[in-house]
Amino acid sequence: MKPVFAALLLFSATLPARAADGVAAVRASDFIDSIGVCSAVSVRGENLASTIKAASYLGLRWIRSGYESDVPVADLIELHRQTGIRFSYGLMSGGTDLDRLLKGARQLASAGALLALEGNNEPNNWGITYQGETGGRDKSWIPVAKLQRDLYSAVKSDPVLKAYAVWGPSEVGAEADDVGLQFLTIPKGAGLSMPDGTKYADYANCHNYLSHPGWPGLHDNQTWVAADPTSACRVDGLYGNNGRTWHNHFAGYSEAELIALPKVTTETGITIEGPFTEEVQALMYLGVYLDQFKRGWRNTSIYLLRDRSDEGGNQTFGFYTPDYTPRKAAEYLHNLTTILADKGALRRPGKLDYSVPAEPATVHDMLLQKSTGAFELVIWDERVTGTDDVTIRLDAKRPTVKIYDPTMAPSPIQTLTNVDSIELTLSNHPMVVELP
Repeated sequence: MKPVFAALLLFSATLPARAADGVAAVRASDFIDSIGVCSAVSVRGENLASTIKAASYLGLRWIRSGYESDVPVADLIELHRQTGIRFSYGLMSGGTDLDRLLKGARQLASAGALLALEGNNEPNNWGITYQGETGGRDKSWIPVAKLQRDLYSAVKSDPVLKAYAVWGPSEVGAEADDVGLQFLTIPKGAGLSMPDGTKYADYANCHNYLSHPGWPGLHDNQTWVAADPTSACRVDGLYGNNGRTWHNHFAGYSEAELIALPKVTTETGITIEGPFTEEVQALMYLGVYLDQFKRGWRNTSIYLLRDRSDEGGNQTFGFYTPDYTPRKAAEYLHNLTTILADKGALRRPGKLDYSVPAEPATVHDMLLQKSTGAFELVIWDERVTGTDDVTIRLDAKRPTVKIYDPTMAPSPIQTLTNVDSIELTLSNHPMVVELP
């Protein structure tokens, strides 16, 4: 649910913990693969050539799409051919045509362009009629549940599609009746209005936008809190959709289960207004990709690649304006994905013995590694005002350490030699410490 003032390989839900012999790294390519956007690609005022150029500049690895706006599958395949981008392909708003969805998904899969299949987009806002039954919104959600059940079954029985993940519908926290869509599979003994054992999805699907009417304004750790899978989340997050539903408070997963639950975000973002300036938006968009991945979200899609030009209201979510002028968010993300880009294939990430003593509550770190063997330690702060001085301690002296700031350039801003500690002043964005 957009804020009112704006709008199958299972992923490990927790990143490696610090061990006695160091911190286990994660592939830099895995983080880059999580970065996506929503885009109509070649319809709704967008055009394929500009989408290809914009997506390539940002370093995107996936796009959320579907048949809702009649995006030609051939255009998606051409976008994949030129950029390597894959697609989550979904029913979108009010869609119920499974045959059409599966046909398009098979074409994408054959071209190597399919990432996953997705259920209905926000049935709380767009009801559906399926097999003669109308539901969703404030009516029974039985039709939504049956459609998602049938989607899952059809995909898993399809010889081309069965290996692909199925993502659930978004905004299942709005269920009017307890049909169990808060679960990936309805557990035994649940006694809900759909049978125990009904299989809906491989991943929960959330629209955890970065601000909320119940949590207005700009806050420290804003994107970190929005990514929180537990009840500590202050926006429309995982807990309110899959833990205890926000509308009628139906029981779902426990908080411990939510942390480990396979999950994706297919919409998040913020419009430029009030305290959310273009600069703040750009910084938050870096933070949201980092926080989501750090907190176990397999894929994250920001709404939107390019501002809508066919809708009213505040349409400033985009990395690009309607004429494809890049905003600061585009520049900063380009720098980050350029810094972390890895064309090779790292078989098994290594470990690095490092620490950040007395790490402030708004500072977070994540260790990545490239196929070259280089470690990329991303460390970021989420303060609205002020700075934090931090020290990164290493187990041994390093002959060369490079420091990057994605808000400045994709090239190093400083090179250190023969050091076993690094002093940084952090404020409201990430820095990347490269250790060859």
